[in-house]
Amino acid sequence: MDSIEKLLSAHFPQLEPELIAEMSEKGDFREIKEGEPFIHSGQNIRSAILVIEGLVKIYREDDEGHEFFMYYLDPGKACALTLLCSLRQETSAVMAKAEINSTLLFIPLQSVDSWMRKYSSWNQFALGSYRERFEELLQTIDHIAFRNMDARLVFYLKRQQEKMGTDSIPFSFTQVAQDLNSSREVISRLMKKLSENGLIRYTRNMVEVIDLNRNLV
Repeated sequence: MDSIEKLLSAHFPQLEPELIAEMSEKGDFREIKEGEPFIHSGQNIRSAILVIEGLVKIYREDDEGHEFFMYYLDPGKACALTLLCSLRQETSAVMAKAEINSTLLFIPLQSVDSWMRKYSSWNQFALGSYRERFEELLQTIDHIAFRNMDARLVFYLKRQQEKMGTDSIPFSFTQVAQDLNSSREVISRLMKKLSENGLIRYTRNMVEVIDLNRNLV
């Protein structure tokens, strides 16, 4: 087994060796720079996308360029929407970009279709991806529909902390305001409140999480 197959096996242990070998042979590995978009709304999707290294942000964008954050994809995960769109030969309704420098595996449509029939583990992986992304979307919708903005901000920071695996999170007031469909002024005020209550410390471009599990005063 070569180094690429070992890497894939480490991130996708549920897939059988024969499928891993085909992924290594037929997949297209691409390095995506931090902040670089690689899926656009209305784009024809002809490949399924798997995350090998890094972190990917999935979001929607309105006609005025405002972003609405949906969820993240970390290593070992697949973009369920690209799985679905590639099989049905549909265009994308979302956008995606690398949150940090990332390595992605693009699987061509022909292989996605063939593996659905050939490998039961690929079917289970695809169905699991649909379920996980749906559950993440439900979490996001719940916080939009039923939580106030300070609770949404804490949820957002917790998700950043979890996905990046660190308590020190890169932070942009403008970007967070876009992700949460709010204003920079509101986010700034709430971040000040979190800081005063000892939940975080923040500088111009970084947030250090102290304890986001305590209630706001």
